[in-house]
Amino acid sequence: MSFDRSIKIAPSILASDFANFGAECAAVETQGADWIHVDVMDGHFVPNITFGAATCAAIRPHIKGIMDVHLMISPVDAYIEDFAKAGADFITAHVEATPHIHRTLQAIRATGAKAGVALNPGTPASAVAELLDLTDLICVMTVNPGFGGQKFIDMSDKIKTLRAMIGNRPIHIEIDGGVDPKTAPIVAAAGADVLVAGSAVFKGGSVTDPAPYGTNIRNIREAAAGVYT
Repeated sequence: MSFDRSIKIAPSILASDFANFGAECAAVETQGADWIHVDVMDGHFVPNITFGAATCAAIRPHIKGIMDVHLMISPVDAYIEDFAKAGADFITAHVEATPHIHRTLQAIRATGAKAGVALNPGTPASAVAELLDLTDLICVMTVNPGFGGQKFIDMSDKIKTLRAMIGNRPIHIEIDGGVDPKTAPIVAAAGADVLVAGSAVFKGGSVTDPAPYGTNIRNIREAAAGVYT
């Protein structure tokens, strides 16, 4: 997959209709989604349980583009192969979830998937300073992980720091949490290019009436693009 820093909207299926995952993925892609974001939670690292590799494998045939799998689990290494086999294009692990994040990123890349590293709101940008040459994506959490629909936490300074650290490296900066047309310009201006949005994309629509998804995606993209350079 080629690298570019244009704004990409990645709807989180955590906010979709759980009974229609495959149809929901197809619907948001048809309506303009760039990536599909899958939030995997284990009830241990975060206080919620969502879904696992079997769900990813089930929805993969319905996704034409990028499947972006965010592992909010600990331990993580034992499950990397399963998610890679399920068809994940990106696999992101939290720096806080393992004592050996360098090894984890190596293991992700060894499967052929792109390697992501996520930072909780309380974790500084410096935590990934020694990981950049093993990283394809840095996910900046703008909520504390565990649940959808939370209030946005402004991480602009962290995003700017990361953008400066990355330089010309082909590393995406992804934002996860509270992204909508009001917050998208904030993170885009700071240097983010992948915007994960859940309720802000799926509100008002359904698999039988997906047009609102398209409107929501366009609103987020246009808001972000208005300030992105």
